[in-house]
Amino acid sequence: MLTIPTDTRISLCTSPVDMRKSFNGLIGVVRHQLNADPQTGHLFVFFNKSNTLAKILYWDGDGFAIWYKRLEVGTFRFPARVGESQSINVTRTGLSMILEGIDLEKLPKQKRFSQKTA
Repeated sequence: MLTIPTDTRISLCTSPVDMRKSFNGLIGVVRHQLNADPQTGHLFVFFNKSNTLAKILYWDGDGFAIWYKRLEVGTFRFPARVGESQSINVTRTGLSMILEGIDLEKLPKQKRFSQKTA
């Protein structure tokens, strides 16, 4: 499994991606579709149309790396996008749950403290 630092942003691409894409193709999606810099060290997560394949592209400091998972049974479930957004940000825990087959939409949300802003 991946070890992800706590300050790493994780972006899930909300539209299906052709899984034949490798480094250059996924970098292009990050730059042109997600309007992000792929060399930030953040993780960019992509799924195919049937949600049975996942690829994670990330910059590890001196080069790009890809992590790839294919499901033999079932599909990946992830939150629906909001508005016209091309990506959804998730936490490390959220990504782990998605990769383990947990549907984040069906989990009950517990109240948490939040600082009120003026």
